[in-house]
Amino acid sequence: MSRSALPVLLVNSNRMQPPVAPIALDYLDSALSRLVGVPRRVLDLCFTADPEAEIAHALSGQEVGLVAVTFRNTDDCYYAGQDFFVPGLKEVVDALRRHTGAPVVLGGAGFSVMPEAIMEYCGVDLGVWGEGEVALPRLALQLAGGGDPSAVPGLVHRRGDSLTRNRAEYMALGQLDASAREAADNVRYFREGAMVGVESKRGCPMRCIYCADPVGKGRRRRLRSPHSVAQEVASLVERGVDHIHFCDSEFNLPEAHSRAVAAALIERGLGGRVRWYAYASPAPFSDELARLWLESGCAGIDFGVDSGSDAMLQALGRHFSVAQVVETAHICQRQGLTFMYDLLLGGPGETPDSLRETIELMVRLGPDRVGASLGVRIFPGTRLAQIVLDQGPLEANPNLRGTLSPNLVAPVFYVSSALGDNPLDCLSGLIGGDQRFFTPSTRDTQDYNYNRNQVLVDAIREGYRGAFWDILRRKPQSTDH
Repeated sequence: MSRSALPVLLVNSNRMQPPVAPIALDYLDSALSRLVGVPRRVLDLCFTADPEAEIAHALSGQEVGLVAVTFRNTDDCYYAGQDFFVPGLKEVVDALRRHTGAPVVLGGAGFSVMPEAIMEYCGVDLGVWGEGEVALPRLALQLAGGGDPSAVPGLVHRRGDSLTRNRAEYMALGQLDASAREAADNVRYFREGAMVGVESKRGCPMRCIYCADPVGKGRRRRLRSPHSVAQEVASLVERGVDHIHFCDSEFNLPEAHSRAVAAALIERGLGGRVRWYAYASPAPFSDELARLWLESGCAGIDFGVDSGSDAMLQALGRHFSVAQVVETAHICQRQGLTFMYDLLLGGPGETPDSLRETIELMVRLGPDRVGASLGVRIFPGTRLAQIVLDQGPLEANPNLRGTLSPNLVAPVFYVSSALGDNPLDCLSGLIGGDQRFFTPSTRDTQDYNYNRNQVLVDAIREGYRGAFWDILRRKPQSTDH
């Protein structure tokens, strides 16, 4: 077999349960499909109980030219859980190396947030941060032709004793055609994971102090063609995948693009055939937009509210006010749109008073569900990381909880010291027994950690479909806790 004919092996390393469909496999496979003479194969480790055996089987008697591993999340981003996924990634990398001598390159949304730290942890010499659809085909061609891959955009590579990060090159998403969606077994992911994701844009210019999306995906917002998005959704629906989650950081930013995507779904006749969910900002939002979303198949919206205190919203770098949060609730209730408010509590400046103000507002507004997440994950490259580093040695900072490391690779959270020694108890006391809240320390239908959530796994097995929060909302409460 000639060097140019050796395939690229795409590996999904994410094994979270319930399973989350790896759109990266489909999007990368589509990009690689245009390479002449460089075939590709897929190894999805999500459903295996023995990754080592699966890797050995996939590589037995097989040669590959490049192994590309996609890594979705560094951890569960959940203060009460603190499940760290990078050690599992290293186990996958080590197993791959035991069964192939081909170069291993890491990439994916989780990897792109802290590429150098993850590469050092895993002992890998090649990584791609940003969009793999641009970098991976070029890297594969360079390696297949025996060329020097060091100039590939977005490549992180070892030069001597240090790692060098090349400037990323972002693709024109208006030309992206991801309608095939054939690399991953999306029908199985839907059957066992209740929904499948679709992207309508990438990049975010917002200035939230904690968010890693601009770090990994860039600050310039890049939009897909609404008709291309509708075509991708239609392709999934034709295969029986009729619950979709838009993976955009905030679906209604910009509002005009959100309207155009919804209109394209309606034009394709998908409004009555698909039920879709999305993350969204409380502003901009209107009765007209809610009606359009509902007509296009919207089943529920998760609004990133963060807080019910104007002072805390300002401290977190949010662009909206409490008054706009209130209006969003009223609009959803007028239009009959199911909605959840996601809170991110405990950040810089949080006090028992601001916590109480937030919880009381949520109780008064009455969203269908409230996600009460306590503790703000600190990601390198964010404004929050810089705030923490400017405050001096991490070990001496009373606001930090979790695993302290200079590169912040392991889960570490900002929890305002003003909340006392038992902030979870403080929050739980304010929530009381209100069943509308997902609380941060249980393992029942009120559990807000979707990672290894057996209640969710069981509900999906029983036939529930949709966003995880909406499944938990609809599932009858257990009486065993």
